[in-house]
Formats: sequence, structure tokens, C-alpha cells
Amino acid sequence: MASDAAYTVTHPDEETIDGTALAVDALRANGVETVYGVVGIPITDLARTAQARGIRYIGFRQEQAAGHAAAAAGFLTGRPGICLTVSAPGFLNGLVALANATTNCFPMIQISGSSERNIIDLQQGDYEELDQFNVAKPFAKASFRVDRPQDIGIGVARAIRAAVSGRPGGVYLDLPAAVLRATMPAAAGAASLMRVVDPAPARIPAPESIARALDLLAGAERPLIVLGKGAAYARADQAIRSFVETTGIPYLPMSMAKGLLPDDHPQSAAAARSLVLGQADVVMLVGARLNWLLAHGQAPRWAAAARFIQIDVDPMEIDSNRPIEAPVVGDIASAMAGCNDGLSSVKIAVPDAWWDAIRDRTAKNVAKLRAKLDADAHPMNFATALRAIRDVLDDHRDVHLVNEGANTLDSGRDIVPMYHPRHRLDSGTWGTMGVGMGYAIAAAVESGGPVVAIEGDSAFGFSGMEIETICRYQLPIITIVFNNGGVYKGDEVNTYSADPAPTVLLHSSRYDKLIAAFGGTGYQADTPDELGHALLAALKAGRPALINAVIDPSAGTESGHLSHLNATGSLQPVH
Repeated sequence: MASDAAYTVTHPDEETIDGTALAVDALRANGVETVYGVVGIPITDLARTAQARGIRYIGFRQEQAAGHAAAAAGFLTGRPGICLTVSAPGFLNGLVALANATTNCFPMIQISGSSERNIIDLQQGDYEELDQFNVAKPFAKASFRVDRPQDIGIGVARAIRAAVSGRPGGVYLDLPAAVLRATMPAAAGAASLMRVVDPAPARIPAPESIARALDLLAGAERPLIVLGKGAAYARADQAIRSFVETTGIPYLPMSMAKGLLPDDHPQSAAAARSLVLGQADVVMLVGARLNWLLAHGQAPRWAAAARFIQIDVDPMEIDSNRPIEAPVVGDIASAMAGCNDGLSSVKIAVPDAWWDAIRDRTAKNVAKLRAKLDADAHPMNFATALRAIRDVLDDHRDVHLVNEGANTLDSGRDIVPMYHPRHRLDSGTWGTMGVGMGYAIAAAVESGGPVVAIEGDSAFGFSGMEIETICRYQLPIITIVFNNGGVYKGDEVNTYSADPAPTVLLHSSRYDKLIAAFGGTGYQADTPDELGHALLAALKAGRPALINAVIDPSAGTESGHLSHLNATGSLQPVH
């Protein structure tokens, strides 16, 4: 094993501080109040020291869920969420969440302990040997390693700035065990710490780009504003609302932008999504990317002749899928302020014919949905179960909602409205399953308020053990498992052997009894009335609860709304 002498810079007569305490002090100096993680070699004492020095430590059962919690905390607060993991396997578990955070543009820092550098570099087989610093690079916005205790302060500072500046993302910070153990004079250690000043400075767009965008909107016959989760993250809520209402332009919120304006706002075109995407002639993207979630901006989903305005902090995002006629490169708050100022000299009017078409399609689609919601289905299907949840949450609009699964997510996004910004968390840009419990825990910890997590039974299985974490910290989280006994649906039959079909889970599972084992409250719900009563009782109790909502196994479709992405090969049994 390598000697620690190379890292020790103490004088025998001086008071000293070790790298572990320096790391905690560096986080405290930058306003970090909560750390999410899983303890073990070599970072257990870092968690203990964090608690001793006033930082709340939330301990998870698996690193990926802890990482998802840190990422969600970053989205909800605008400050980088911190995830603490052990070396090698634990680091790799957390890396999944770090990559997901980067893809979703959530500010997050994964701090991992690591093994001895000299042994790793010569590949001599150390305990949990892995070159974590280089492994993380392709999956993170930035990756840093600290090699001396006196550099911990600058390492933390650089990680914070990288996580939140420009387009936010995940950052990896490697703290080798030898650095955590090393000591240095306490006074010099304190002097080495840094507090980051203005880590995410405004990026003011060029005035001519604002003028170009407004001129394009002024000439539109069928304009549309698309709000992405970047708009929600920007916390420019009032500026965005002012622009939408002043111009009178219909808007379409992406799922995590729901609530920026309440879903019952008269200018929402969410219920006419296909129409507005397919017929809009000028589209203003605000914190939304033309990725797969928006069909890459391509026909037939979009009009081939549509012209685009894009507001984005990252110039590399412009023209990523189709030409952007009016790019506005800058932070959303500054850009929207500039757009509002520019309205004094530009006249924008939405033709009545465009609104008539949107309202007509909205009325038809709302009627179709109402028929599904009012159906007398036995057992429950996704629509009737979500109707019961919607009706209860209508009187609890402050609730943070977490939603994942295939059909559970697709239907939940359409049926359960949102009224406040940054109150909805879901599978996001990667469509990642398993985010539910981590996101729910972060929402409860960061907001201090109630959280409802609506989970498909398959999605819940990825992180379901975290209900013990929820009970251990007595968080006001209600988990609703839509139990249809399968991945997508639970009625597939395997005709080739006695094994269950690939999509089949146990429909007889009693997920409500899991939380009872940890001291929470479990409910079984077989009807919409039972589900509504259980949810209302759990909200009133304000403590950990889980509702096993029994759904028809035949309900649902393969891959939800994404069946077109499935492979289409035919089954060829081997004889």
C-alpha cells in the first residue's frame, strides 16, 4: 500500500485537519445543507462528519436512488445536489444517476472515494480498484480528481461552478482515500477553502436576436410556444407568464414544465398537442430541445415549413435537428425579460382562426378523455385509477408529484393537472425507470411538504427498497403502485415453457405489506373509491404510506406511447 506521507503537509506542533473534515467544510462554505448517499469504505466518516457539522445526511439503500435524489434536488433548488458514494461498484451505481442528470440538465455532484492512485495506475489490484476519474468523463459535464488535501476547496468550488453554469449537468469529484485521510495545518486548511461567487452568471442574449425572434412571431399565422423543463429550471416564471399572456400565443408545456402556468390556463394547448405540433407555422422553443420527445422537429409530426425560434443557454443546441431561423442564445430569464421589453415596439396578434381550430380540437379530445375517465371499469384501468387520484389532488395542489412507468406515466401526464412550477418530476429525457423513489425523497426533503409518487409496478421495482429510507426518515411520501402484474401489461402468455412471459410480474403482489414491514401504512385499493379514500387518508396522516392499486392485467399497451420504437422481429421458437 502507498504511504500517506506524500499527502501529509503538517507540522508536528500545529493543530491539524484531515481531508474528510476539509471536504465537509468546503461544502458548508458553499451553502450545502443536504447530502444524499450510501456509506462504506472510504467515505463513512465523511457522512458522520457532515452530520456533526450541521449538514443533513440522507442515507439510501442503493447508490443509484441516492444519485437520482441529488439530481432532483438540483432541479428543485437550482443548486447542485450532492451524492456521496463509495468506490468502484458504488461509484458505478451512482454514475447511472449522474449520466441521467447530465442528460436532463440537472445540476448534481457525485463525490466518491477511490482507491490508491499508484496501484490503480499500475493496475496492481487494489481494493475496489477503478480509474473512476476517467470512467466518469464521458457521462458527466465535467470530472475532477483531488490529489492533495490543500486542493479540496478548489476542487469543490470547480465542481459547483461546472454543475450550475451555462447548461447545468452532472459533475464527478474524485476524493481518493489517501487524500481523505491526509492532514494539514488547520489554519492553512481553512485558508484553502473557497466560496463560489456567482456560479451561474447571466448570459445576456444579443439584442438583435431578440428583435429577430419577435419579428418572426409577429408575422405568424399559427404561432406556438413550447415550454421545456429548462424553462421551469430557470425560475423565470413571471416573465414567461407575462410573455404568454401579453402575446396571447397558445403554449404547450412539456411534462416537467407543467405548472409553469396552471394546466387550466385558457392558453394551454396541451389537449390539442397533435394539432398544434402539426400545424404551427412559427414555433418558439423556451428551454425545450428538439430531441426525440419532440420528434426531432421533423415531419410528419411537425409542419415541414414550420419556422423555429429557440431560446437556449447553449449555442451548440441550435440547429441540432433542423434549422433554427431565430436563435436566441442566453439564459432564459434574461431572454424572456428582453422579449417582454421588446413587445413595446412589436405588435403580435394571434388570428382567430388558429384559436378556433385549437379550441375545437381541445373540446373533442377532452370529451374523449372524459368518456375514458367516467367508464365503469372492473377492475380499474389506468384512466379510472388516475381519475380518483386527480379528484383528491385537486384539493391538495401543493403536493409534489412524481410519476414513472410506461402507461402509468403516459396517462398520468395527461390526466393529473399541475398548478405550480417544479412540482412534477418524471422519467425525463432518457425515459429512465427507477427514478421514482429517489425523486420523491428529494422532493420531500427539499420542500418539507407532501409528495405523491405514482408508480408502475415494474418501475417501482427498480428502487422499491427505498421505502425503508422513507420510513426511516419519516418523510410525508405516499407511493401509489399501479399493479397490473406486468411490464406494460400483465396478461402475456408464454406458450413455449412453464416460465412466465417476459413482461409478466406477480399480479398477486401485495406491495402495501412491504411498507407495513418498515412501520409505514399500507392500503389495498381495488376500486376508484377505495383508491381515493386511501389517498385522502394518507394525505391527512402526513406519514409514509403505500397504496397497492390493483389494475386490470390487460390494461396498458406495449411500451406505452413508444410502441413504434420496439423491434419488430417475429418469434422463432427453437425446436
